[in-house]
Amino acid sequence: MILCIEDVLSAGDLEAIRGEIARSGFRDGRATAGWSARRVKNNLQMEAGDPCYERVAGRITAALRANEVFMQAALPRALRPPLISRSDVGMGYGRHMDDALMGEPYVRTDLAYTLFLSAPDAYEGGELVIESASGELDFKLAAGGLVLYPATYLHKVEIVRAGTRLVAVGWAQCCVRDAGRRELLFDLQRARRMVLADTGGGEAFDLMSKACGNLLRLWSEV
Repeated sequence: MILCIEDVLSAGDLEAIRGEIARSGFRDGRATAGWSARRVKNNLQMEAGDPCYERVAGRITAALRANEVFMQAALPRALRPPLISRSDVGMGYGRHMDDALMGEPYVRTDLAYTLFLSAPDAYEGGELVIESASGELDFKLAAGGLVLYPATYLHKVEIVRAGTRLVAVGWAQCCVRDAGRRELLFDLQRARRMVLADTGGGEAFDLMSKACGNLLRLWSEV
């Protein structure tokens, strides 16, 4: 499942994050890439030890955990600290696969996300391209919007032709490992909300809640 979520970051969040980014240092993004992805990666990333980075990463992680759609879709058991990426003119990230395990102790990367920090009209090019079973899908969302997708997909970032592209990227290890089961649970949660909004509750809502909760107990790894 590939999911676009709008307004993960508020206007206030974006203003604060851009201010921190303007004051921070950046380094070659290849420093955090795996040995094969390093060949095709050409961007800059905020220094992880920079206090500005710590404030930005904390604000983004808090926004993700506060977003109901993200939490229901991802069911995160663990979230990797986000990488704050800057791509200037001529920069991009060629076709690659993310590492399956990251960090210490290891986090299994079930899902990846790209959270857009720049407005689409602030740069040309720079689309996130995901290779799905139905073909290549291009994404360039409004600032504050997020694309959540399986980390099992090949993907790339097109070359930036003008302006500067700012994004946060990160990964989640999910409580439910199987992507099909996660999608089923997400659909059930959405259906529960629709039933509750239409009826205010009742037996149908209670039975759906029971099924959703028991499937989560059956499939979760916690």
